[in-house]
Amino acid sequence: MRSIIKRLSSKKVSGVFLLILFLSLTLFTACKQKMQPLGKSANKTYYTCSMHPQIHENHPGNCPICHMELIRVETTGKSSGTGANKIMLTTSQLQIAGIKIDTVREENVGNEKTLTGTVTTNENQAEQLSARNTGRIEQLFVRTTGEKISIGQPVYRIYSEDLLEAEREYLLAGQQQKMLNNPDIDYKQLIGAAENKLLLWGLSGSQIKNLASSGKVSASVTVMSKINGTVSDIAVHEGDYVTEGMPILKTQHINALWIEAQLYVSETSGYHLNDLVSVSLPDLGGQRIAGKIDFMNPELSGASKVALIRVSIANDQGLIRPGMLAYISIANEQKRSLAVQTSAILTDGKGSRVWVKNSDNSFSPKMVMLGTGNQNYMTVVSGLNAGDVVVTSGAYLLNSEAIFKNGADKMDMGNMKM
Repeated sequence: MRSIIKRLSSKKVSGVFLLILFLSLTLFTACKQKMQPLGKSANKTYYTCSMHPQIHENHPGNCPICHMELIRVETTGKSSGTGANKIMLTTSQLQIAGIKIDTVREENVGNEKTLTGTVTTNENQAEQLSARNTGRIEQLFVRTTGEKISIGQPVYRIYSEDLLEAEREYLLAGQQQKMLNNPDIDYKQLIGAAENKLLLWGLSGSQIKNLASSGKVSASVTVMSKINGTVSDIAVHEGDYVTEGMPILKTQHINALWIEAQLYVSETSGYHLNDLVSVSLPDLGGQRIAGKIDFMNPELSGASKVALIRVSIANDQGLIRPGMLAYISIANEQKRSLAVQTSAILTDGKGSRVWVKNSDNSFSPKMVMLGTGNQNYMTVVSGLNAGDVVVTSGAYLLNSEAIFKNGADKMDMGNMKM
């Protein structure tokens, strides 16, 4: 009886052991399948953002960072003829990714210095309209800054007892000439003096003719503009009392502007009067125009001890406005050197790299050593040769694809020789 019980117990233990072994193998197989890297699969499709290539989604939608529509990318996996960091894209993928290429060649590259400045009005062309006599402003015809005015345009109506008295003197001189006609009195001179007084006090020639023909004086007179330009400041309001010489409004001419920037004293040796510079305007899509340094303040401003530099620019089309941000660039020691576009360079903690197009139309990264440069080009010390074709737009997407296939820590740095 005991022997039978032992046999049953032994069979029961063996069954439990087999069951545990079977479950362990099943879990191990499932985990192994789950842990396979995405880059090992034959065909995978994911969605990424052209502005933020670190985003990878397995379904279409919008970028969680900038909310742009994600683009579809198909990965073909590693083929026997393609290295770990080589990327092969189809023609449609190249168009979607916006891949652009350029050939490495010699360019005029200099050490370019850039200052950040602000567009301001050219004070040398500023004009001011001032009150010609004492009185009260009854009505303003120009009420807002930014409005353009021209010579002969009504600006304000003023009530002035002094102007009323000057009108009477002018009419009286004309009446005396008609009635008395005394040969000992130079009536022409008297009338001319009274007329000049009215002109100086703001009346126009046509207004004086109307006064002479009507013979009626008025204490309220409309003053016409004697200047042209864009109104930058209005110093009075309706109902204000003004005296002779008080400012009424100020105008600016925006066809010529200034850009003012500050720099440290140690940097002033690189800038000189009448130097030609390049000005970039980010508010106008990076539009670049030529400018000239026409002023360098010999005094240092305030406690910061910085120097002021002023660049004059033309604004014939009127697109540039005071207050805009501007970048002033001046290149020194221009020389021809082997160079690569700055947009092609990717820099991280491991150094600088570019993506090179291979003869089989694939793309692979290559480490480069760079020298000095400017906003457009950087000189190449080593890593590239003249004639190499590099990616100038879309390099971030290629880099993201390589990381997606191999992982950030498995980028084949050995293949990226200098």
